[in-house]
Order: sequence, then C-alpha cells, then structure tokens
Amino acid sequence: MTDTINTNGRRQTVYLETYGCQMNEYDTEIVRAILARNQFDFAEQPEAAGIILINTCSVRENAHQRVFARISTLKQLKKKRTDLIIGVLGCMAQNLKKALLEDKSGIDLIVGPDNYKALPVIINRVRETGEKEFALTLSEYEDYADVFPTNRHGVNAWLAVMRGCNNYCTFCVVPYVRGRERSRSPQNVIEETRQLAAQGFKQVTLLGQNVNSYSFNGLDFANLITAVSQIDGITRIRFTSPHPKDFPEALIEVVRDNEKACKHIHLPLQAGSSRILELMKRTYMREEYVALARRLRETIPGLALTTDIIVGFPTETEAEYQETLEVMREVEFDAAFMFAYSERKGTPAAKHYPDDISEETKSNRMVRLVEMQRQISYQRNQAHLGQVFEVMVEGPAKKLGQLMGRNDGNKIVVFADNGAQPGELVNVRIDEVTPNTLIGKLA
Repeated sequence: MTDTINTNGRRQTVYLETYGCQMNEYDTEIVRAILARNQFDFAEQPEAAGIILINTCSVRENAHQRVFARISTLKQLKKKRTDLIIGVLGCMAQNLKKALLEDKSGIDLIVGPDNYKALPVIINRVRETGEKEFALTLSEYEDYADVFPTNRHGVNAWLAVMRGCNNYCTFCVVPYVRGRERSRSPQNVIEETRQLAAQGFKQVTLLGQNVNSYSFNGLDFANLITAVSQIDGITRIRFTSPHPKDFPEALIEVVRDNEKACKHIHLPLQAGSSRILELMKRTYMREEYVALARRLRETIPGLALTTDIIVGFPTETEAEYQETLEVMREVEFDAAFMFAYSERKGTPAAKHYPDDISEETKSNRMVRLVEMQRQISYQRNQAHLGQVFEVMVEGPAKKLGQLMGRNDGNKIVVFADNGAQPGELVNVRIDEVTPNTLIGKLA
C-alpha cells in the first residue's frame, strides 16, 4: 500500500470535484475508492484539503469554460498555500495536456481516465519533487474491475459496464480521450450490483458510451440486464446510452418483458438531416432512426423516449434544421437534451469542417428547438392525466411538504409528503402536469 504521509507527518487530505456526465461521476467514485484504500482522507471543502482534484469533461465547450474558470479561482488559493497540490483528471486532462501543464496554469498533475490507479504514486512524487507530473496513456484493457466505488448516495447507483467508444462520431472527443471499447465481465458487474443492493440501493443505471455494443465471451447487453435483474433488492434497472445504429431485437424484448427493466430509452438522434448525420458519421439515416423509434414505441407499451440534439453543426442549412424539427414532431420525444454545436479540439469535425454557423444563428435555432420540445413534452405529459404510476421516492421536493420521485419512464413526479423514505415505491395518480413534471396524489 502506498505511503500517503506527507513530510509533516500528517495524512494527506483530498477534495474531489466533478464536471460532466454520469460516467465522470462514476469515475470520481473510482478515484475516491483508489485513494481511500491508499489511506488518503477526504475533505468536504477545498479550503480543508491539501490536494484538490478536478474530474473534467471535454464534450461541451461550456464544461471547458467552467473548468478553466475554476482553475483560475484555485490558483488564488494556491498563492496563499504554496504546498497545495492541484490536479486535473479525466477527459479534459487527456485532451488538453499542453494547455494544462503550462507554467502559469497552476496545475501540478494531470491524469487521464485510464490511469487513476497511478494517482497515489503521482501525488507523492509531486509532493516530494515539486515537479509537474502527468499520466495519459490510453489502455486497451483497463476496466477498473477490481475497484468498486463505495461512496454513492441516493436511490440510484451509476454502474459502468464498459469503457471507451469505437464509434468515432466526427464531433466527439470520447474515443480519443477514453480509448477503445472494452466490456467488464458479467460476473464482475453482478458482484458490484450485489454490493450495491447490500448497501440499500434499489435502482442501478448501467453505463456505457454505447451499451448495446456490450459483449463479453458471447454474452450481450440483453443477457447482462437479465442477469442483473435476478439480484434481490434491485427493483429497477436503467441504462444509457444505446446507439441507434445497432439496436438488437433481444434488447428491445428484454426492455419490454423484464419487469425490472424501466420502460425508458434514451436514443440520441443528434440531427434530423441525413446529410448532416453522414457528416457526423452517425452511420444511420433519418428514415432509419424514425423507423427504429416507431418500432420501439409499438413494441414497448408506455415507453418514454428521450434524445440528444445538436443544432448548428458545420454547413447545416435552415432547411436541414427544419428536418430536425420535423423529426421532433414525428417522433414526439418525451424530453430532449439540446445543445448548440461547439468545436472540440482534435476531432475530425474540427479538422475538416469549419465552424461556419454564426453564434446568433445557433442561438436562434436553439430557442426554437427548445420551445418546440417544451410543447411536445407538455402534450405527452397531458396524456398521463388520470393515470396511476408506481413512483420510486427520491426525497423532498422543492416545495415544502412534498416529496419527489420518478416513474418507470424516468419522469419526475411530485406528491404530498406521506413519510415515505427514499427507495420506497408508492402509487401516485396524476392530476396536474407541466412540461417537466407530473403532479399528483397518492392512490
């Protein structure tokens, strides 16, 4: 076990901060578990720590700006405490090594997503030598199968069943910062799920950049869901995200037939124009996506379907943007995550397609898209009036005297506080809706 006692004879204390997606949240807990077993302590505030580690995201420009702003703030803290170690982890570390290691950045170490096990040694080396350190090697094998996060909270636990991505969409940095796909063994996933159930978790969300590519010794993702569903104590299973290019029939059937598999699928569209989809290297056409969405809705009764949309991809015309709106109207997503295109350094899109859509045009398209989705979400939620849903309680709602939870379709449901505890299932009859929330009474 690595020695973590500093030169003053005190144990080292770490503050962890996370930006980005659910995979980053999961990775932060991997880091915490690695450091914990190497005798590091943890602080709730950065001012109380000798080491500050920021786990970062490279997918959106906004995440970059937030992290750089945060680093700037922490530099001021470091001026007052010269022994403070600041490290950047994750996707941004992998993607922006040069910028982060410049003399004036204030960063002491950067570690990519496949190198977290080296953190205890790297931290000690920085402490001993005062030199900057980095570890950014991508691995074909590292899946952290021997590291189970232990600090998760709430009723849902994120569980990465695979790492990396083989899709190489032209706008995305993930394959370059997280490496190639590799799947964890089903036995390993089951063991972690058993531990989660023993800790009191009722729901797991299986994570991967493309979960329907999961494969281990002939077992596919549908097999994995079936295996996880047999674990006592777990009452709901969610997953994110599948890719529309290869949605196997077996996965559709397990979502339809397995009582623990939630009837919600997040199916990223990205754009409604086949030409733009081809530039994005999404490997499906608009018609194929719409046909898949229709098949999912027809096969799985009551399915909630959500998506991701990017507007303003290079060369996107107003007519092609209108095609995206047409798909939105046709599919009627229950909800959508919507983004204006932001160029990501090192991606094929950044190299080959000039970012030629003005920020004003992107903003205008976003406003119209968000408004359309708001109307669609409201209409779809209105169809739930009078229905009774089984809701998993998550905790207090924003309004005093109310609880909130989620139904099977991952929609937020608010109802009067009846003393139910997080993780409990209660039946709620819906009598009021907004675009984002179902409001009801205990049935």
